[in-house]
Amino acid sequence: MRGAPRRALLLALALDTLGEPPAPAHPVVWMGHLLRRARAAWRGQTPRAQLIEGGLGWAAGVTLSAALGGAAGRLPWWAQGVVLKPLLARTALLRAGAEVAGALDAGNLPEARRLLSWHLVSRDTADLTACEVAGAAIASLAENLSDSVVAPLLHARLGGLGWAAAYRFTNTADASWGYRTPELEWPGKVAARADDLLNLAPARLSAACLLLAAGGRGWREWRADARRTPSPNGGHPMSAAAGALGVRLEKRGVYTLNAAGRDPDGADLRAALTLVNRAALLAALVCLLPLPRRLMEARA
Repeated sequence: MRGAPRRALLLALALDTLGEPPAPAHPVVWMGHLLRRARAAWRGQTPRAQLIEGGLGWAAGVTLSAALGGAAGRLPWWAQGVVLKPLLARTALLRAGAEVAGALDAGNLPEARRLLSWHLVSRDTADLTACEVAGAAIASLAENLSDSVVAPLLHARLGGLGWAAAYRFTNTADASWGYRTPELEWPGKVAARADDLLNLAPARLSAACLLLAAGGRGWREWRADARRTPSPNGGHPMSAAAGALGVRLEKRGVYTLNAAGRDPDGADLRAALTLVNRAALLAALVCLLPLPRRLMEARA
């Protein structure tokens, strides 16, 4: 399988500055509809049956996504760029963080909580303090740098639009099904594990780019705290961001990153937006580098 040409990646990044396409034309929205329909069709009563149902649902969706992406990969480079754009969301991510920061700057904590829940996190935000809202937004920006920017670009560069589409479906499935609740523990397990695997390299590249964007600050915190989160990948960019910014990122009863850091505030969230944007651009440059000759020969 051939990777997407660099011109296609550049065009996708340029188109991303315009924002997201309308929902009816957005492939990730289509993926969400498919996942909800699959979930409504689940009938398994035992963990084994639920695991099989969820696994088959993920396999069918990822196969379809990869096939459609692979077909798009045979289009001219500019068409590939147009198709790739909805699979990444740098501008949307930064805008979401900026909205939360704006509400914090205005002293409107209820609105900051609402925007955080609407755009960036799935947990209940009703009783979060301003510091916790800022910290949750920073953590989400760092994690989604990997999920929504670096991973789609890296998979597209290495494996083409088929890989990128398969990744995006898997990541969307994990976001929809990958929860340790009685209803989703077993049916979402395959999608969650597949997402862990596909994000191994992007999460670590994201952490490295965050550290580079911060001039090397955060290295010790990354090394110390990267494995303190339930996710095998999310802790890498999150701990790197915490160290780079000098803040403590905490989710009650779940994790604490850079425990010696200060409580984050709106100014730190603004700094995180700049940091994440710079890291995204660095990661894009990495993905635009020529591929090693051995890799090119192996894929020929």
